[in-house]
Amino acid sequence: MLLNTLLADEVPALTAAGKYDLCVVGGGLVGLAVARAIADGYPGAKILLLEKEPRVATHQSGHNSGVVHSGLYYRPGSLKARLCVTGRNQVYETCAEYGISYRECGKLVIATDPSELAALEELERRGHANGLSGLRRIGPDEIKDLEPAATGLAALHVPEAGVADYPALAEHHVSQLEDYGATIVTGAAVTAIDHVPAGVAITAGDEHYVASTLVNCAGLQSDRVAAMAGIDPAVRIIPFRGEYYRMSAGSSHLVRNLVYPVPDPRFPFLGVHFTRRIDDSVEVGPNALLALGREHYRGTPPDWAELRAILRYRGFRRMARRHWISGARELIESRSTRRYARLARRLIPAVEQHDLLPGGAGVRAQAVDARGTLVDDFVIETTGSTVHVLNAPSPGATASIAIGIFVAEKIKPNLAH
Repeated sequence: MLLNTLLADEVPALTAAGKYDLCVVGGGLVGLAVARAIADGYPGAKILLLEKEPRVATHQSGHNSGVVHSGLYYRPGSLKARLCVTGRNQVYETCAEYGISYRECGKLVIATDPSELAALEELERRGHANGLSGLRRIGPDEIKDLEPAATGLAALHVPEAGVADYPALAEHHVSQLEDYGATIVTGAAVTAIDHVPAGVAITAGDEHYVASTLVNCAGLQSDRVAAMAGIDPAVRIIPFRGEYYRMSAGSSHLVRNLVYPVPDPRFPFLGVHFTRRIDDSVEVGPNALLALGREHYRGTPPDWAELRAILRYRGFRRMARRHWISGARELIESRSTRRYARLARRLIPAVEQHDLLPGGAGVRAQAVDARGTLVDDFVIETTGSTVHVLNAPSPGATASIAIGIFVAEKIKPNLAH
């Protein structure tokens, strides 16, 4: 199978009565992929996955725009670059093999101002260094050939980008895990983790479990789960809310595939962009605002206790002092459809305010360190019999299968015992 390649050693005798070999905390795409990697590589392993929500893929995995990222943006040699490029191919292969909807449609990253041309050149350098195929720089005429309603001074055409049905991919992982005999428990929020001679004891609700190894893939709650396990992580999760608009039926024809601006290199966000999703709707956004809670979606109340905890964190205060002007501008623009439409018109001049209808919202689990730096790379820490995925926002969904295999390699020595 697809995930066997990195776990092809002989299968050790793992199981022990009354306990699990592996407990994964978090039922998003990353957690499911970790469980899949172990299930594929170690048939017969006893696997437990705990998800606090009533269903899997409830948070970041189910609230993104479905983009399959190519690996264009990330520093060559970084963990994020390596796993995104590998994971992108694995997502496409899995979707093709199992009939999951996807479209490798390509995207344009467009410079609309001379000040952006140097950053566009740097993106091109990174893309080639990361091994992207077919990446090329194009001018205004070719921009019009690919996206007739778009405009710009220059662009990168990135043919390996696309979109996929990530919730369907998550359900596919669930089905495969159930076939392997894995135990998936939803509505099971972890409240305590203790280290015991047999490995790790986990309390979730009224239930108690023991596992030889625990992998924390709790996303928005990952730093809290790490703290339960006695880890003092070097980063904290700061939730950023991304709000989307969707284009009206009468204007969605203006966008063929994916159209992005040149991102601000100071931030790990990609700016307001256009995405023709797998259901053929066109989404505009997101912006990036401090969320008033780790699960502060549209229609959900703020979590004031959570906000107070964010404000107490020294790293957040340092970040806020450094970037308060950008943050204030983002807040003002997000509150005005007129201003939002003006941002969108930088790429697609024909967009009018009335073309933008309210869409969804997602919350990004962004790690920030004590210096106030928004951590750009994936952060995966190993301590004893636990592994903690502490920063895997975008392109986390794209890289999820590769992250699963990467983590499985880390815990293989524990399982071999």
